[in-house]
Amino acid sequence: MAEHHHHSSHREDMLSVEAALDRILGYVSPLDAVDQHPLESLGQTLAEDVTSPLDLPPMDNSAMDGFAVRSTDTVNASADNPVELPVIGYVAAGSIPDLFLQPGTAIRIMTGAPIPPGADAVVPFEDTDEIQRKASGASLGQVAFMQEVPSGTNLRPAGEDLRVGDIVLHRGTILRSAEIGVLASVGRDRASVLRRPIVAVLSTGDELLLPGQPPNSGKIYDANSFGIASAVQRYGGIPKLLGIARDNFQDTSLKLEEGLSADLLITSAGVSKGDYDFVKDVLMQRGEIAFWSVRMRPARPLAFGTLHAPDGRQVPHIGLPGNPVSALVAFEQFCRPAILKMLGRTNFTKPTIQAVLRDAIHNFDSRRVYARAVVTKETGIYYASLTGPQGSNILTSMSKANGLAICPDDVGEMPVGSTVEVQMLDWPEGIAL
Repeated sequence: MAEHHHHSSHREDMLSVEAALDRILGYVSPLDAVDQHPLESLGQTLAEDVTSPLDLPPMDNSAMDGFAVRSTDTVNASADNPVELPVIGYVAAGSIPDLFLQPGTAIRIMTGAPIPPGADAVVPFEDTDEIQRKASGASLGQVAFMQEVPSGTNLRPAGEDLRVGDIVLHRGTILRSAEIGVLASVGRDRASVLRRPIVAVLSTGDELLLPGQPPNSGKIYDANSFGIASAVQRYGGIPKLLGIARDNFQDTSLKLEEGLSADLLITSAGVSKGDYDFVKDVLMQRGEIAFWSVRMRPARPLAFGTLHAPDGRQVPHIGLPGNPVSALVAFEQFCRPAILKMLGRTNFTKPTIQAVLRDAIHNFDSRRVYARAVVTKETGIYYASLTGPQGSNILTSMSKANGLAICPDDVGEMPVGSTVEVQMLDWPEGIAL
């Protein structure tokens, strides 16, 4: 970014979305690791290989409620030819058997309980007369077996799931619920994960009000801080709301300074050609910044650079356009991948599908169009309908959408019935796969 110094600050590069994203990702790196409780780590990336300190299961255990026996004692047993054995004890799950199974005897056992030494099979209750004995009040001191079982029947061998020293989770694994369960299963209450990025979010403009303030003619409520901060959270970052910077050098400068302790700063508004220059001036004074035109609609104006933090770090800064729809569309394309890279992810693509267009997309100036769309599925085919007027100020067009239908920059029109690629913003329950 060295070529963008003060004198050339207003030279606009016309960049493809890919080129813009590549430049941004070149300035962000995976963050450092922290030790934390697995329950705080959902969606974070493991920074270590996790090995098992134990065999799982720790000893042979029963797969059924029934009786532990020696399989040789059940030879030829059947309903017509039951084998009666005395019951010499009971093993509950979680206890250690203190009895040795002598030949010609049985021990009552519950699912998950360790197999007593001497036994090599478990006969489930259903294959004995225990239930009838209970019903008739007969002694449970002995039980008749109606089934021959081979050695190993209904046993779960020790170490079947894990052995001591096995790598249970590899470094780089994204922790989902299953992985967090696995960490617990090997006794871990801490794990080393890449920490979540702190993302400072700043809106700029004299016309903005905070939600909760009384309405005021000529002013509008700040939608961007809230839309952007919640998107930061959704993708695993920790939002730090800086509030609204007023249109003067001092306020903008003070608010930006608060953002310099973060890992990434996202601003909205103040970056397009017609905007007041003081946002640009403050950014210039604090670091290197480039103003780009990205070949996309909405969200053509984008600023990117690094700001010098007092502790010597270079804080990457993404300046989003002020229109709320543009800000959120640009967030998905540029900020989301930056946050994911900091979190140690390597795949930054949103799930995309092919859908049949129900409304035409008009592309009148050779930019890549991200049209807000509602995807539905009917008889196995995805359809995409546009969400009404596509003006970048119409935030409801985004709230109705579950995807962005993409018209390539070299296609002037995509008629009704043509196949379009849709970047799914989310995957609503209503759409069957």
